Formats: sequence, structure tokens, C-alpha cells
Amino acid sequence: MDTRSHVTLEEVAQVASVSLATASRVLNGTTNVREDLRERVLSAATNLDYTPNVHAQALAGSSRRTVGVVCHDITDPYCAAVARGVLREADRNGLLVMLANTFRDRERELEYVSMLRAQRASAILLVGSGYEDKEWARAMTTELEPYRRGGGQVAVVGRHRNLKADSAQPENRAGAKALAAALVEQGHRRFAVLAGPLNLTTVLDRLGGFEEGLAEAGIALSERDVFESSFDRDGGYAAANELLAAKHKATCVFAVTDLMALGAMTALREAGRAVPENISVAGFDDIPLASDLAPALTTVALPLEELGAQAMELALTGTRGGRSRVRRLSGEVVLRESTAKPRRRR
Repeated sequence: MDTRSHVTLEEVAQVASVSLATASRVLNGTTNVREDLRERVLSAATNLDYTPNVHAQALAGSSRRTVGVVCHDITDPYCAAVARGVLREADRNGLLVMLANTFRDRERELEYVSMLRAQRASAILLVGSGYEDKEWARAMTTELEPYRRGGGQVAVVGRHRNLKADSAQPENRAGAKALAAALVEQGHRRFAVLAGPLNLTTVLDRLGGFEEGLAEAGIALSERDVFESSFDRDGGYAAANELLAAKHKATCVFAVTDLMALGAMTALREAGRAVPENISVAGFDDIPLASDLAPALTTVALPLEELGAQAMELALTGTRGGRSRVRRLSGEVVLRESTAKPRRRR
């Protein structure tokens, strides 16, 4: 009996003692792989009598109808809303979407891109913040350039430095600046920021815009006012507890995402700090949950589904060579009950 179809790419990688991404690069013809690793992979594939499985071949045969979407965390309402926009536009064009979740793991992101190349997806979309990391950008470029030269299309959501690709970008900096101005208008003068990892372009843009908005009002934000944590609900919860432990005097807390703001409001409530009576809280994104919180969350509303739809359209209309196209989508400050004029301290 012929058992070749039962040998997987994972088995080849294991026998060759390389990562799944490296095995995929070698077998897909990527040139930027060390010669010793290439020989190990090819030898393992020959000894195992490896051939691509029938399912992968079927996907490759229908490449014109397949789009790969790689996102950081599909459980994050931000990513889910953007993915909805991608799916809407894909459905309108009769395309099949393959969705991959990286769990915010950069190596996994590279592996998924490599696998999508192997399955000859006609377009690849990266959904999520870019990284301030030149090494990551070089590794991703190594994956995407041969794919692009072979006719594949690439588009990203968000600002990705050092990565050549068409992009749909939310106006993070301008939105955060406008939010700062609105909070100052409410009467706040002491602020704290709950930030995600400072190697993410989204975090840097929102933090920078907020600082700029405060500076125009004559208010300085110091390093002691910024509490860095993970880019999710638990990160907001932990950062708010750090703020409380530091006995920070902020009358208003800006969390760089609504999910972080949600975690912060929970921590403040547990500590007996009423929102907004004792302290105001603002977020960013306007995920569907933001208006349902008690109190409803002040935030910057972004057209999340439209971001996904625009990225999908860019991928479908992409051309080889030339400058990368950028479509910028602005946000709008939405003032709700979670922020109010600060009360005087006794």
C-alpha cells in the first residue's frame, strides 16, 4: 500500500530537526535558507518519501479563490470586527478565506505565512499591530517577497514599519490626540496611561498622539504616568492594579484599547474606586461591548469592519512593483458615562 500521503510536513521538520517554517521554506523553493538546513530537509523529505497531501493540493488547485488571513487573536473583538469586514468583501468576490490565529506569537505568524505560501493562496492579509522590530520585518520580507514575485498579493491592517505592503491604517495618533483634548476639556489635568507592549506600532502611535494632545494643553506626561502591560483585558487589569499600588493621583486613566479599559474598570471597582465618581476611564476602538458596560465607556470609535474590507480590496486590486498604497481611516471621539468632570479632592 502507498503510504506517502500520510507523511506530513511536520514529520519532515521533526526528522530534519528544523522548525516547521524552515521545512516549508525549503520545500517551497525559498532561497534564503542556510545550505546545511536545506540539505537536512531535502534528505528527510526524500527518506520519508514526502509529497504534499491531497487536501493541500486541492487548495493549491483552487488558488484563485483562496485568501489567507493571519490575525493576532481572533477572540479580541477588534480582530473579530476587522475579520468580519474581510469576510464580507471576500464573500462579495466569491473567495474562500482561511483564518489563522497567531496568539500574538511572532514565530507562529511567520510559520502561517509560510504555510499559506505552500498552499498558494492568491492573497495574504496580516491583521494586527506591526512590530518595532527590524529582525522580524526582515524575516517576514523573506517570506513575502518570493510569494509576491510569484503573483501573490499582500495587504496589512495597521502600520507595519520596514514591511513593504499595501495597508489599511486607522488614524491611531490623531484619534488619541483628539481624545486627550476632549478629556482636558472636561477638566482633567492629571492623567495615567495603561499601555500595551511598547514594541507595537499601535501602542506607540496611540501613546504618542495622547502625549501630543496633552502637551498642546500644557500638560506633560512622564514615564511614571505610563503603565505597560499585555495588550488585552488581563493586561488592563494588571496595569490598573500597578497604578493603585503606586497611589497615582490621576483623575483620568487612558487605556490604549477598550479591552484594557474593561480590565482596568474591574480592578478599580474591586479596589472601591467608583468610575467616574472617583476616577474617569477612557479606551480606544469602540468595540461592541464598549457601549454596554456600566458605565458606558468613553472611547475613540474606529470603523473596524471597514478596515478589514479596505485591506481585502487592496489585496484584490494589488499590482506588482511600485509604491505601497496606504488607505487611512479616521476615528471619532465618543464621550460616554465613564468620564466626567473631576470632583475636587478633600
